[in-house]
Amino acid sequence: MCGIAGYFCKSNDKVNLDLLKQMTRTLIHRGPDEEGYFVNDNGSAGLGHRRLSIIDLATGRQPLSNEDGSIWISFNGEIYNFKDLIRDLEAKGHIFRTKSDTEAIVHAYEEWGTDAVKKLRGMFAFALWDENKHQLFLARDRVGKKPLYYLDDTRRFMFGSEIKAILQAPGVSRQIDYTSFYDYLSLLYVPAPKTIFKSIKKLPAGHWAMVTADTIKIESYWDLSFFPDNELTESRMMEDLLNILEESTRIRMVSEVPLGAFLSGGVDSSAVVALMAKASSIPVKTNSISFSLAKYNEAAFAQKVAELFNTDHHEFHVTPEAVPIVEKLAWHYDEPFADSSAVPTYYVSETARRSVTVSLSGDGGDENFAGYRRYYFDMRENAVRNLIPAVLRNPVFGTMGRLYPKADYLPRIFRGKAFISNVARDPVDAYYFSVSALYGEEKRNLVSPDILKEIGGYQTRDLFYDLYKKAPAVDHLSKIQYIDIKTYLCDDILTKVDRAGMAVSLEVRCPILDHMFMEYAAKIPSKYKLKGKDGKHIFKKALKKYLPDDILYRKKMGFGVPVEEWLRKDLRDYGQSLVLKGGASRQYLEKSMLEKFWNEHQSGLRNRSTELWIIMMLNLWHQNFAG
Repeated sequence: MCGIAGYFCKSNDKVNLDLLKQMTRTLIHRGPDEEGYFVNDNGSAGLGHRRLSIIDLATGRQPLSNEDGSIWISFNGEIYNFKDLIRDLEAKGHIFRTKSDTEAIVHAYEEWGTDAVKKLRGMFAFALWDENKHQLFLARDRVGKKPLYYLDDTRRFMFGSEIKAILQAPGVSRQIDYTSFYDYLSLLYVPAPKTIFKSIKKLPAGHWAMVTADTIKIESYWDLSFFPDNELTESRMMEDLLNILEESTRIRMVSEVPLGAFLSGGVDSSAVVALMAKASSIPVKTNSISFSLAKYNEAAFAQKVAELFNTDHHEFHVTPEAVPIVEKLAWHYDEPFADSSAVPTYYVSETARRSVTVSLSGDGGDENFAGYRRYYFDMRENAVRNLIPAVLRNPVFGTMGRLYPKADYLPRIFRGKAFISNVARDPVDAYYFSVSALYGEEKRNLVSPDILKEIGGYQTRDLFYDLYKKAPAVDHLSKIQYIDIKTYLCDDILTKVDRAGMAVSLEVRCPILDHMFMEYAAKIPSKYKLKGKDGKHIFKKALKKYLPDDILYRKKMGFGVPVEEWLRKDLRDYGQSLVLKGGASRQYLEKSMLEKFWNEHQSGLRNRSTELWIIMMLNLWHQNFAG
């Protein structure tokens, strides 16, 4: 895993090598082992690279070129089928100087042009300079495991693995994109292709970009289609899923440095560990975290799986005293990012890094197989919605939803506001409401009038409508899975894991997000994914071969932290200062609403931990990057 940066001068300017080095060195945490640079002969293009050595330790240095130096690449990621590519390309006459996956990309581009990305199986973000055509080619992997940001103006095109690399350049505007800010308040992240800065964009997952002095062309090369194969039997699906996942796991275990796995004791991480143990001749190194509060603590389940597969297991106990690490995380994420599970992700990464350089994770199971509980609630709401004529839904359930109290302190049976309100909504708006931290009037009342005026009638939920309409799927469940894969998976889950891992120079690989496994899972009819309340139904059934029922069918806990309790106790003073006195709070948010959120949470009237965490992380980002 590595960090990449560079730029292309579209005018008569020349690359400033000192600036290129400054940009690249902001990414030293992504690649602590060595650095490298390339500037072409006329000085119009420069590539920088920070390396975390994983494969081909002796000769895999970057930037790397083809035989005649006409094509150069700076690459971040791992290509798992690179040996097959090398064999195919050598048969076509290509000559290799190394045995690295990086050089395989260079020759694949020579042979197939932009279609080369379709040949790659792995995670990647790269920039490739073609001297003969005087153009810069960039690409990002199918689901967005590896990040790639860019700035395009009249004078230059700049790129980097993280925004902070681009911000090193003089004259880069830090003007806030207020629609991105508005998105963040609901989603906890900024969805691609936007960033929090107007001048900087994300290259979307599954896209490439071709940049010349006059143009930039961005094109999608992959999408996930949810068209069910109704001829598949349960036994065939289970067999195929295990075969593909076994291969996906095995090829991700290729490494010249120590390798291990994250283990929460949940279905997905346990499945990966089971298949790693099957493929390994030595005990797998596993890592987990624990909490004092029982409802967040999965350590006993992780320990059980570790014992089942005889792993070399390590556990880290997270305490509130450790949580100010969020200040460090705010720097690593570059944008406001309020998924509080970034904290345990950082700590499990740090624990893993003490013994390994590469760790496999179980990310992707919930999105592929409808594992989140919200999918069940959404389908239940949709069933009720379909029984009630549209002319009655809003007048009856809308009124009830507005009147029904939001009372987090009551027993769960009395907390019906979300269900009642969602039945009154259309299916897309209801799902957006379900995943939004702030919504509607409450969100508008929090934001300053000046920002509301600036964004006009902009609505974050329109992103969900666009994706729902675009989704290559025939049923509602598949369409909301598609929305999550294009938004939450890429811009929250994978961003969280990439930055937390790279903060400690740890490479994280995700077998369940192998594109061939995902494409097969997408062919499975929805009724085999969500069956009643049982999410991941067919996946769990297949995994019975390896895992016991008390792991497969235990209550889902998620990977969270006890923010609600911390903000009322150990972190009360810290949180109060950030929420009520932070620079972003003063500049962008309404004091009366901030005080309302804080007081409601402290009194126990409402659990406002998510809203308060959003505001805290916004203020920490503002301290680091607002300029």
